[in-house]
Amino acid sequence: MLRRILIALALPLLLAACGADNIWASDDAVRAARYRSEEPPSISLLTVIGIPRGEGGHTALLLNGSQQVIWDPAGSFSHPRAPERHDVLYGITPQMRNVYIDYHARDVGKERYYVTLDTVQVPLEVADAAIRSAEMQGPANKAFCANATTSVLRRVPGFQQAPGGFSPLRTREWFLTLPGVQTSTFYDGDPRLVHGDLLRMKDGSLRTYDR
Repeated sequence: MLRRILIALALPLLLAACGADNIWASDDAVRAARYRSEEPPSISLLTVIGIPRGEGGHTALLLNGSQQVIWDPAGSFSHPRAPERHDVLYGITPQMRNVYIDYHARDVGKERYYVTLDTVQVPLEVADAAIRSAEMQGPANKAFCANATTSVLRRVPGFQQAPGGFSPLRTREWFLTLPGVQTSTFYDGDPRLVHGDLLRMKDGSLRTYDR
């Protein structure tokens, strides 16, 4: 009897942990935030990696096509100037890209992470296909970031061999085998990043992200 009671009490917590966010910004918000980069079209893999053990903490995509967006599956990042629809963040200007990376490249107490940005230049139609694939994927469940990211990539020409699984590091290992990959690495306090910007947390509160 006690075991059944404990299971019943734990079930809502387990379901909450596995549930996907159902965020859907308005058409007006997405339209107003739209940003087109002057950089060549590209697909970039963002990987958050722990220090010192080197474990993979998160996987995301920076997609630069007719507009620039971030696919942030099951991510915790939220910003009032980056409206979100089912894990796709719009309005990714160069500054917003840096805010996103800075949010993840952190060194707070025992939590220490750096971020790698691996970029492949692609034709515009391929970059736009990746954006459409991310938009149709739907929100990812918690801990499914790598799995959902490779699902997005497998629908994109030239990326169909993306491996399955749940490891951000395995996803990155495969991505690095693609021709022409260029890599940037960002650590906490990197002067290329943006600090002290305003972030909207998942509970709806606003705070200055200055760590």
